[in-house]
Amino acid sequence: MISVVVLAAGQSTRMEGAFKLTLDVAGEPLVRRTVQAVLGIRPVETIIVTGFEADDVKAALGGLDVCFVHNADYALGQPGSVAAGVRALRDYCHAVMIVPGDQALLTGANVQALITAYAECDRAILVPYHHGQRGNPIIFAAHFIPLVASGGINVGCRYLIDTHGADVAQVEFATDAFIADCDTPADYQALVARLTACHAEGLARAAD
Repeated sequence: MISVVVLAAGQSTRMEGAFKLTLDVAGEPLVRRTVQAVLGIRPVETIIVTGFEADDVKAALGGLDVCFVHNADYALGQPGSVAAGVRALRDYCHAVMIVPGDQALLTGANVQALITAYAECDRAILVPYHHGQRGNPIIFAAHFIPLVASGGINVGCRYLIDTHGADVAQVEFATDAFIADCDTPADYQALVARLTACHAEGLARAAD
């Protein structure tokens, strides 16, 4: 039983004036693609943490089965958003998944593979890797909820991983979806090109 917190509060400071979470990616806002992949696993709860351009994020996710919480201190960094999202959880779960809102390459199958790996490991925290590079989302056991929820801007995922090393499973995955995010205009162009190519390949296969 997994609850999910999606981080959608950032200011997109490296996007040269564009707000990345609502940029069009294959006909949908970037953040909507990320959230739809997560919803495919039917989480216990899905909390969206808003901050910068909160109304635009809510509009981009209209009609989806999610709840919103606003982090007024979003400018102070990601740990505060993690804490705000975890504090908003209300229902019993076994573990929590923290998902950056810009992981538009994630699929439901990717997220399910992550959960399966967590269920099969003997650690309380799982961090995905691809070719040795640390990625996201991470999953941590529910008994860490009080620590993370009380941490404010001081306790986020990185702190949890760094201070509980013995509890961390580092799992290598073949797909780069776990390390692909969208921080710059070049990242965005590469993302659009990749998904466009995938769509064209799918149409070609269907035609055959």
